[in-house]
Amino acid sequence: MAGAIKRKGGQVVEDEAVRKGPIPVGQAVETTAGNLPFKYVLHAAGMGQDLRTNADIVFETTVNTLLLADRLELKSVAFPAVGTGVGGLSLDLCARTMKKAVDETSDGLQHLEIVQFVLFDKSAFDIFRKELE
Repeated sequence: MAGAIKRKGGQVVEDEAVRKGPIPVGQAVETTAGNLPFKYVLHAAGMGQDLRTNADIVFETTVNTLLLADRLELKSVAFPAVGTGVGGLSLDLCARTMKKAVDETSDGLQHLEIVQFVLFDKSAFDIFRKELE
């Protein structure tokens, strides 16, 4: 996902992210969106240097990204399936974990109204839909 954002958003997104990093695993920072039609890109550290993740890290990353979006007074945020690529987390565990993070955080948010999941294919969509229902 990061590569796609860099390609579409432009080098400015990457350069700003590098200046703000490194960030601890489970944390998130914002950058401008470059050429993308959004206010910000939120960069979340969903895995460590070992390129692996787990449900606890994905939960913490999701919560901290939601809180950052709310501090930025965003009305909506879109997430990929954090940690399911290189990180090796299964889609169903990711969906359950991210849903739990949204459920447990949403009551404390003042601005954020919409949380979307942007997935690569129908199979991933079906797994997330099943877990989110």
